[in-house]
Amino acid sequence: MSKSNKSTKRQVKKQAKKEPSKNNIKNRKNIKNSKDSKTSATSHSSAKNVAVTGVFIALAMVFSYIETFIPINVGVPGVKLGLANIVTIVVLHKLGVGRAVLVSLIRIVLSAMLFGNITVMLYSLAGAMVSLLVMTLLCKLKFFSIAGVSIAGGVAHNMGQLVLAMIMLADQHVLYYAPVLIISGTIAGIVTGILAVAITYRVNIDK
Repeated sequence: MSKSNKSTKRQVKKQAKKEPSKNNIKNRKNIKNSKDSKTSATSHSSAKNVAVTGVFIALAMVFSYIETFIPINVGVPGVKLGLANIVTIVVLHKLGVGRAVLVSLIRIVLSAMLFGNITVMLYSLAGAMVSLLVMTLLCKLKFFSIAGVSIAGGVAHNMGQLVLAMIMLADQHVLYYAPVLIISGTIAGIVTGILAVAITYRVNIDK
């Protein structure tokens, strides 16, 4: 075998050794780029979720503030339109239960700090949690319309507050208010339900 043939074989072997290492480097770069793109996408998604949630909280706060200028005097405490429930219904249908609970809790705490007091916050929490529980169950059944869910949520909200009042006041006579609160909750649920339907079908948000 000539020297030139030996030299050629050595070069081929060296080239064969270099190629796998180059491929490994390329594969590592591709994996790193893939991880970076996934991290970037996750960060973007998280930032979007925070921004969207913040917008809904702000909107709920605006509705709560507007409602302070709409007095409803029917001789029974706790009767109101519940405009902020519009936001809760939209979030529940568009973003899920977790986000709806978060928006409701933050809105109630901030509203109580700005427009109310601790007692108002407790009653609002009781009504909101019962209302959310009922609306979530009805949404999972997929039998009721958005307006129907809103009506049930309105009635449940008033009943949650009524039960808390009975416990805090240790007086069962407050149950006499139940018929009025059921009727007012139904009316409020119809109003907020119609508005929630209009908004829900016009807003396109990815979970």
